[in-house]
Amino acid sequence: MIEKVLIANRGEIALRIQRACRELGIKTVAVHSEADSEAKYVRLADESVCIGPASSTLSYLNIPAVISAAEVTDATAIHPGYGFLSENADFAERVQNSGFIFIGPRPETIRLMGDKVCAKDAMKASGVPCVPGSDGALPDDEDEIKRIAKETGYPVILKAAGGGGGRGMRVVHTEAALLNAASLTKSEAQSFFGNPMIYMEKFLEHPRHVEIQVLADEHGNAIHLGERDCSMQRRHQKVLEEAPAPGLDSKLRDKIGERCAEACRKIGYRGAGTFEFLYEDGEFFFIEMNTRVQVEHPVTEMITGVDIVQEQLRIASGEKLRYKQKEIHFKGHAIECRLNAEDPYTFVPSPGRITQYHVPGGPGIRVDSHIYHNYFVPPYYDSMIGKLIAYGDTREQAIARMRTALSEMVVDGVKTNIPLHRDLMLDAAFLKGGASIHYLEKMLADKKKP
Repeated sequence: MIEKVLIANRGEIALRIQRACRELGIKTVAVHSEADSEAKYVRLADESVCIGPASSTLSYLNIPAVISAAEVTDATAIHPGYGFLSENADFAERVQNSGFIFIGPRPETIRLMGDKVCAKDAMKASGVPCVPGSDGALPDDEDEIKRIAKETGYPVILKAAGGGGGRGMRVVHTEAALLNAASLTKSEAQSFFGNPMIYMEKFLEHPRHVEIQVLADEHGNAIHLGERDCSMQRRHQKVLEEAPAPGLDSKLRDKIGERCAEACRKIGYRGAGTFEFLYEDGEFFFIEMNTRVQVEHPVTEMITGVDIVQEQLRIASGEKLRYKQKEIHFKGHAIECRLNAEDPYTFVPSPGRITQYHVPGGPGIRVDSHIYHNYFVPPYYDSMIGKLIAYGDTREQAIARMRTALSEMVVDGVKTNIPLHRDLMLDAAFLKGGASIHYLEKMLADKKKP
């Protein structure tokens, strides 16, 4: 087993990794910016190293500083969490070349899946269904672009090959708007990701966002841990997730899950990963793979009993997977509300000092958060301050428990999106289950109308 892990991240995921390490008897090193020096995970770590000022570019994204911190503390491995450097293949490569274990996939796998065009090609070769569209990157020939769009069928969506996070994408409804949209998207792709390549997909009108969690070791073993529904989104950012996906046939889940596991075996995947799909009219369409632990991993943990972060650590230590597919059983239902320090309806960030903090409890309630009374939410990073998870024997029970938990939770001193989650727990479309990825934004737009 790995002896000491440097956690190259911050916030709730840094604390989550730290707790998983403690259970396994692994020592931890917390790296932090000057703005995070009073953070809970910094205080609780076995060792801590300040790696730079508040700006993430000069701290959490500073690769030489992170690796230097691992060297001076004699860490044996580096866990990147999610965000920041977690899907940076160059970082993974430099970690390995510096003599440390990277807790995640091999650098070449991160590169393969980070390029959306290459990822789609790899999935097609593995039998994973993909959204209809261009066969690879769009060419420069304008007539050919028009032909591909016509063959795909309007509306289409243009996406950056190196994209993510909702950036570098544009929906096009008519041929008249196509070429200008393609030019703009290419410029955005170059600006955001340093890669001007874009590709085209059929724009699905009312899809759900359903993803499959996988685990794979370096010995060729791979399993899936079922699906999550992450359709409650705004600006392509997830707000609420649940597992299993409401109304999804278990046989269909097993079928697509096994295809994902097989794809992992074919590409030599190692670690935890997530296959993201658009799901419409009983069909799955692959959109991308996240080569890291997901924010929403707790809902899968709750219904399977598998500690995904601990499995990452075991796999990185060279162990074989401890589970076979037939040993994975899905029980009950779990819902996660992402808690952000922001206006609940405009989503404007609300940094500041937390003057009151009360955590809910009771059966089936889990809170993953790094905040505490008098904690100062810094203005430099993502506004997420934690996650509230509710588990029940049924979806209805999970919702009832989440309602109760949200009514008990107190976070004063900053604005939070707790009121939005309370609204969602009473919303007819959410209660029915199966809302599309466009539902939340439409619901919020309707609220603004007089």
